Amino acid sequence: MVAVVTEDEHVHKPGPTAADTGTGTGTGTGTEPNLHAMTRITMRPIASPMPLGFFMVAITSAVASSHQLGLIDSVHRQAVALTFFSAFVLQLLVSILAFGARDVIAATLMGGFAGAWLANGLVTASGAPGGAQVLGVLNLVFSVFAALMASVARPKRVLWVLLMIAAPRYFVAGLHGVSGVAWLGYVSGALGMLLAAVAMYSAHALLLEELRGREVLWIGRSGPVRDAMHADLTSQLHRLEQQAGVRRTL
Repeated sequence: MVAVVTEDEHVHKPGPTAADTGTGTGTGTGTEPNLHAMTRITMRPIASPMPLGFFMVAITSAVASSHQLGLIDSVHRQAVALTFFSAFVLQLLVSILAFGARDVIAATLMGGFAGAWLANGLVTASGAPGGAQVLGVLNLVFSVFAALMASVARPKRVLWVLLMIAAPRYFVAGLHGVSGVAWLGYVSGALGMLLAAVAMYSAHALLLEELRGREVLWIGRSGPVRDAMHADLTSQLHRLEQQAGVRRTL
């Protein structure tokens, strides 16, 4: 998390600057405050929320897929739907923390999952007329969301693999909801179990990495994502002033 504090000019008096001596390139005068010297950007490290997010994807996907595959009787659909609400709350929390940690990909993905769980839970638990078709359309659109997220998540290889499974899983689930064809529900359930397995692996791999300070199980970071884990502090703070939460507009 980032906090920006500008000190009062009368409390903090910087020494002479290029602007004060007339040697700088700015248009200021010698009476203007030196804003760079007066500004402090404070970093607040947090524990990674991603293992929790992946664990909730795994657990909730397993429950939903068990219902689709007939392992949980269809008469218990309301009980299944109620389990989605805990996933909504926890993944929303993960999304908020990820925004604070400046990871827009993780934050957007977990926020999207949270919203999808909430919608599925409310519609399924209420038994609203036309609910299956509405959820079918929602799942079709969510599959597009997952595909677009996958297109920018390639440097986070394990996340990319999860999204490459999530996209067809939600697409097939959407077709099942819209058409009502029974076998599509079984295909969606099978893909959901695969999604749960990959999400469980991802959560465990990230936990081990956080605990041991190195990659134990394959995660597949590359490019700037790998640099973020191994580069020095100077590289981490490069162009910090242009990042959301520091610049004055999004």
